[in-house]
Amino acid sequence: MGAQWKHAGKMDAANRKGKIVGKLVKEIMVATKMGGPDPSGNARLRAALEDARKNSVTKDSIDRAIKRGSGQTDENITYSTLTYEGFAPHNVPVIVECLTENNNRTAGDIRVLFRKGQLGSSGAVAWMFDRLGIIEATIAKPGVDIEEAAIECGAQNMEAMDSEDVPAGSTGGIFYTDTSDLDAVNKALTEKGWAVSKAELGYLAKNMVDLSGDARKEVEQFLGDINDYDDVHRVYTAIK
Repeated sequence: MGAQWKHAGKMDAANRKGKIVGKLVKEIMVATKMGGPDPSGNARLRAALEDARKNSVTKDSIDRAIKRGSGQTDENITYSTLTYEGFAPHNVPVIVECLTENNNRTAGDIRVLFRKGQLGSSGAVAWMFDRLGIIEATIAKPGVDIEEAAIECGAQNMEAMDSEDVPAGSTGGIFYTDTSDLDAVNKALTEKGWAVSKAELGYLAKNMVDLSGDARKEVEQFLGDINDYDDVHRVYTAIK
């Protein structure tokens, strides 16, 4: 399933689309504030813009997010990154990253969302994950050897992207890097024609948990509820 858990359940299409767009706009704002409004020198913004375009976020929404993130508007919105650790049902470890302008609200809501699992303290499950650079990218050619691409671009490891995330006639890969090599590998992939849709530091479970039947459905419902919360940015888990 890769480093980041992705919602596999069904939801009203318009509602899901709205949530995705809202999270992408927030990511553009934060990426701009952290690294500046020029995507050529800001790998996180470059990836956020590619992801936004892939999800049909309008140019006006993108431009407005960049202006807000670079302080070109009268709005004074500051987002904090909050990280929560704990367990889903059946003792599946979970790390949740949030982007929020209201820490107290988010903390309270996360506690409620974890009521069917167990919310832990800082470090409770982080030791079960590796901290690394994660790059998701596609190239408009079928059958490209992603292992060869990883070696050429300096990635430490890789895996194929889920087929539903890859456009027809293309190849998709998830590339894992040392934390210090994220930007260099991102640039190398881009130079070789890969379209990078995500490039950021994240978590990869050291040992995966294999669940099936009702147990898997219960965990996926739990993760889906968390992932659908507006302030949640990324959900990392050990479920296969």
